[in-house]
Amino acid sequence: RRGLSTEGVPDIAASEGFVVGEVTKKSILISCPHENVSTKFLAPYTTFGRIHQKSITCLDISSGGGLGVSTSTDGTMKIWQAANGEIRRLLEGHVYDVNCCRFFPSGLVVLSGGMDAQLKVWSAEDASCVVTFKGHKGGILDTAIVDRGRNVLSCSRDGTARLWDCGRSACLGVIADCASPINGIAVGTAESSLSLGTPETAPSEREVGTEGKILLLAREDKKLQGVGLQSRQLVFLFVGSDAFNCCTFLSSTYILAGTQDGNIYQLDVRNTSAPIQVIHRSGAPVLSLLPYRDGFIASQGDGTCFIIQQDLDYVLDLTEADCDPVYKVASWEKQIYTCCRDGIVRRYQLSDL
Repeated sequence: RRGLSTEGVPDIAASEGFVVGEVTKKSILISCPHENVSTKFLAPYTTFGRIHQKSITCLDISSGGGLGVSTSTDGTMKIWQAANGEIRRLLEGHVYDVNCCRFFPSGLVVLSGGMDAQLKVWSAEDASCVVTFKGHKGGILDTAIVDRGRNVLSCSRDGTARLWDCGRSACLGVIADCASPINGIAVGTAESSLSLGTPETAPSEREVGTEGKILLLAREDKKLQGVGLQSRQLVFLFVGSDAFNCCTFLSSTYILAGTQDGNIYQLDVRNTSAPIQVIHRSGAPVLSLLPYRDGFIASQGDGTCFIIQQDLDYVLDLTEADCDPVYKVASWEKQIYTCCRDGIVRRYQLSDL
């Protein structure tokens, strides 16, 4: 850096084959023509450092973009204003750490899972716990919501993924029992040509929206599993290079899954014998994956958080986490939120790209 312009934009010089492209107050575009790679580094638009006292392990943003919810190793779960980080509600009831939280599609209800093996449903309006599900034998590591939320899903250290009925606070069934911790799950509509199997018994009338859905399981034993949500039948089993931490759907055909040794696998659910591509930017664990526009956002244990999109000829790197793990990413329209071991929620603005 060679100083600032009168507008406050830094003057950046490059060496060793690098080229500096566009520079603004919040971003720097760097390319290396010899390697044919480009990265735009984007600084946070704003940061919230007072929501929690310790590491923030999970966060989500409501469907309307107005509220955020987050969990922390300080033992708390809080609802806050997405615009300024102002705390609105404290959700108390779990024993030990809360591992995961997410809003229902309505934006008025929150689903959470904790190390106490309990799954809870909360009102975002008055912070009351309206439902508690018990049945897992180990800490709950991830959750998913089926359609509008009459049914929800959870996975646990006990190796099972379970389907729950919110209306009756009951378990509708064990979708899979893997004999290995399930670190992450995702539910999506399956490609119409994909055979999901047939249920051995007729589904309960309390099961809503499970037909035609496939459940992804990111397993600790290096396996990524696809299961027909209604049939409970195995659709595919893919073996990766290390424990799978997270998974998501890019479309009804394409899925992504991230491993402990830094690989991001893109697979076609119709043929999982070999990945379409394997993206590897560092050896740090891939901690979260989120579909975004025509690409995805990934975060890793070394503080990297990046966006790959088909219509961008560069990778977008979200900066400032340094070497602290970025545990979770959430988005609302052109805003990206990240949570980190350093206890800070960062908000990035993509509208000017």
